[in-house]
Amino acid sequence: MGVMSVLLVNNEINFNDLKQLLELTDGNLASHLTNLEENGYIKVHKGFIGRKTNTTYSITKAGQKAFQEHIQALETMIRQVR
Repeated sequence: MGVMSVLLVNNEINFNDLKQLLELTDGNLASHLTNLEENGYIKVHKGFIGRKTNTTYSITKAGQKAFQEHIQALETMIRQVR
């Protein structure tokens, strides 16, 4: 939820900024990102800034749709509990 929330409001974000925002370890974040990429919810862009690698992530249309449907389902569940 955290990764998708951040990507929904940012056009793209790099790995280190995402890690810092979500307060996750490298390995934990990497596993979440791999899962999201394999499901087609995010795009991974690998490049360089000078000689340093720079990996950025962005949400796909399918990712936006899936996330919005997930939020709607959660809202429906909450309304039913009240």
